[in-house]
Amino acid sequence: MDFNVKKLASDAGVFFTRAVQYTEEKLGQAEKTELDAHLENLIARADCTKNWTEKIFRQTEVLLQPNPIDQTGARIEEFFYEKLDKKIPSRITNAELLGQYMQDAAKDFGPGSPYGSTLITVGEYQKRLGGSEREFLQTSAINFLTPLRNFLEGDWKTISRERRLLENRRLDLDVCKARLKKAKLAEAKAAAAPDFQETRPRNYVLSASASALWSEEVDKAEHELRVAQTEFDRQAEVTRLLLEGISSTHVNHLRCLHEFVEAQAAYYAQCHRHMQDLQKELSSANGDTFPNAFAVNASTSGVSAGPSPLSTGTQPGPSSPSRPPNPPNALESNTLKIEEVKPPATGTRKAKVLYDYDAADTSELSLLADELITVYTVPGMDPDWLIGERGNQKGKVPVTYLELLS
Repeated sequence: MDFNVKKLASDAGVFFTRAVQYTEEKLGQAEKTELDAHLENLIARADCTKNWTEKIFRQTEVLLQPNPIDQTGARIEEFFYEKLDKKIPSRITNAELLGQYMQDAAKDFGPGSPYGSTLITVGEYQKRLGGSEREFLQTSAINFLTPLRNFLEGDWKTISRERRLLENRRLDLDVCKARLKKAKLAEAKAAAAPDFQETRPRNYVLSASASALWSEEVDKAEHELRVAQTEFDRQAEVTRLLLEGISSTHVNHLRCLHEFVEAQAAYYAQCHRHMQDLQKELSSANGDTFPNAFAVNASTSGVSAGPSPLSTGTQPGPSSPSRPPNPPNALESNTLKIEEVKPPATGTRKAKVLYDYDAADTSELSLLADELITVYTVPGMDPDWLIGERGNQKGKVPVTYLELLS
């Protein structure tokens, strides 16, 4: 191996002088050349951009692949495929795997049974959800994650390298300034007029010779300072141009962010459509077996989220929110005879009354705020109403006046 001893010794000397200068600056024993305010602002902005881009990138990865074990395995797999210059295969999503399990279970349970046929239907829609998820993951990785990764692994590494080089040039400049300052002090001391009565002629000659040597040292130090200043200014300009490119990086990331939001909105819209289609299909297929399942669930979710403060013309109490409007009474008293309604064996729930309610007719049950009643539904009943029981009293009650507990 060919070693250049002189170059190695020179590099070691430069490294040592930089280390000494850096240490003295930290101890307050040496002067430090400050960068201009514009360059300092650009550096602070670049650091802020890098830190937040890295956090957004990592958290987006967690969002798209929430399981850290799966995420690590996926990264290892991607690494090997990249090294082998092969295309990364598309991985099955959790929803697709769930759908496959449901359809496999339906084969064992019997596809002709109600449970088996429903498993087949739900499994098919789970696969559709998984397909939408895979498309969303691929689009997000290409349009959002890849540009962020390219900035962190490409542009930022270049900026960091040039900033380290600028710091080295700055240390070299300060070393040259310190060296010139010491040489001028030594020259001034050597050039001081000697006392001929106390100084022998021989010593005077030596003093004059030392003054000449220090004068040459000053000239050399001034030349090194000019060279160091030129290299520092050139590197500062290069670094400034790279840092000003952060503005274009922000513009690029803004465009990628818009594309990510569009992909996310399209993904959730597809999922919503799939689930609506699944609800309709299950409701039509199981309408006789489960007559009001989806209607009750929809009403329950609306109630649990809390009623909206709508004005009904009746002033609410000082400590209670505005009462919601009464739902339309779709079933008249002659259609549903309350005294003949029997509670089901299962399916009854406790409910807390949110507002006072005055019964409009004998088929309804008056309510008092904060009381607990038992509620349930019956086939063919309007989903905005439930049957409520309080002791021996029984009648229809509006869902919007209740908070279902269990």
